[in-house]
Amino acid sequence: GIASVVAGHPLDTVKTRMQAGQGYGNTLKCVLTVYRNESVAGFFKGMSFPLASIGIYSSVVFGVFSNTQRFLSQLRYGDPAAVPSLTDMTVASIVAGVISVGIGTPVELVKIRLQMQTQPYNKANVKLKPTAPGSPVYRGPIHCFRTILQKEGLAGVYRGTISMLLRDVPGYCAYFIPYAMFCDWITPDGNISPNPSSIWLAGGVAGAVSWAVCTPMDVVKSRLQADGVYLNQYKGTLDCMLQSYQNEGLKVFFRGLTVNTVRGFPSSAAMFLGYELSLKAMKRYQTETNP
Repeated sequence: GIASVVAGHPLDTVKTRMQAGQGYGNTLKCVLTVYRNESVAGFFKGMSFPLASIGIYSSVVFGVFSNTQRFLSQLRYGDPAAVPSLTDMTVASIVAGVISVGIGTPVELVKIRLQMQTQPYNKANVKLKPTAPGSPVYRGPIHCFRTILQKEGLAGVYRGTISMLLRDVPGYCAYFIPYAMFCDWITPDGNISPNPSSIWLAGGVAGAVSWAVCTPMDVVKSRLQADGVYLNQYKGTLDCMLQSYQNEGLKVFFRGLTVNTVRGFPSSAAMFLGYELSLKAMKRYQTETNP
């Protein structure tokens, strides 16, 4: 999880600015604007909170997915180690997606608020909050979380939950299933498990596919969660979708598609490689200590 955050966060900042910000144009212009205004540090805004919590989040996601698969295999075949079917993987992905939202929503909210708090906001006839746009609203992740909790309550902390569900459930199906299928396809016959390069490649492809699938709802989620730094523009997921469509057309839901897909490759490649190698190392240690 930590490996995936470090590998993917700079492009995640670019993606969030393009989806929820204004005046960035294309991906290259956004990268240059962030660098020119905030230097390299600007790409790492809001990284500390996901970095601190990603271990728990990834453990839950991968643990729920793996254990759901084992449970279904035990139920259907009487052997938890049996090769899961496509239906089993789909059900396990859906369960992992639903469970992940409970932990992931506050983390995503804080990350996005920190990423968006220094971007300029321009809208006619809108009375902004006392803090001037372009000035930091939050001193850090803890202050951000505490401020949201005090001003918006628990509902504010879980702002964007519905859009995250609509993003993560299909997103994890398009994440775990392509990974398993691609791993199986590129692993030579006779090998029990894929080698590190196969894991890296399959993980990267799975990440790119997953983010391409869930970009439209990721745009809605980013806008909903960024909303509230200076003003509250959206009443909910549907209102955000309607306003975005009315103001910018259908193309708005594909904002950040390129950067999302590109970012998905190294981020997910690092995630799956870290997961598989950590698992192998722990199994080897257990074998050596308990022969």
